[in-house]
Amino acid sequence: MIYLKTPEEIETMRSATTLVSQTLGEVARWIQPGVTTRKLDTIAREFIMDNGGKSACLGYGGFPATLCIEVNEIVVHGFPSDRILMDGDIVGIDTVVEKDGFMGDSCYTFPVGEISPEKMSLLRTTKESLYVGIEAAKPGARIGDIANAVQTYCERRGYSVVREMCGHGIGRKMHESPEVPNYGRRGIGAKLQNGMCICIEPMINMGSRNIVIESDGWTCRTKDRKPSAHYEHTLVILNDRTEIMTTFDYIEEVLQDRFI
Repeated sequence: MIYLKTPEEIETMRSATTLVSQTLGEVARWIQPGVTTRKLDTIAREFIMDNGGKSACLGYGGFPATLCIEVNEIVVHGFPSDRILMDGDIVGIDTVVEKDGFMGDSCYTFPVGEISPEKMSLLRTTKESLYVGIEAAKPGARIGDIANAVQTYCERRGYSVVREMCGHGIGRKMHESPEVPNYGRRGIGAKLQNGMCICIEPMINMGSRNIVIESDGWTCRTKDRKPSAHYEHTLVILNDRTEIMTTFDYIEEVLQDRFI
């Protein structure tokens, strides 16, 4: 069942979507060669708490951290660790913040130092496909319209789309109906209507779309170990228009001319 939010609930939810955006901006300050992913997780957890929020990921289904860390071939749900980021890596930072009873969810994939042109192209295409999907998310459109837009954009550029993981509805819970895949046919799925809050999050691979779940039960990586990229926004259908509730502006303020 799809839970349609009232205008008052949507206003309350803005606190969470703003804080998750600010959290990614804070983490962006520390992403560089030599930093451990555990350090990034500590920074995020403390920032969220200091600003009146709660990490929704920490403890969710047994997940042990505030951030999902996605280095190179990790698609989603990687654990923070003592792994040191190296020049040339890419790292996706995905997290969910709870504040005032609602959730905000966002992800951004960062270059670490100087990355190869091939990785840069993957990042640019994946981020562009997020906005292609958002453009398709018009009131009255179907979930399949979003899915097809992302898939078509990425596959025409030679990349593959992860099929086992997808976007989702969001609100008082991290994951609500409907699911929002990144592949599919136009004209199918739930119709977008006022009060719907969803997350669109393309997960795009440089090589094969096939994935493997590691023995920890969480970490998802590409089967061929080629790089994967991941970007995500929370958005709402409100007053017959689509609004992006999260923002990458805080990241851009930090990265400036390095912002992809």
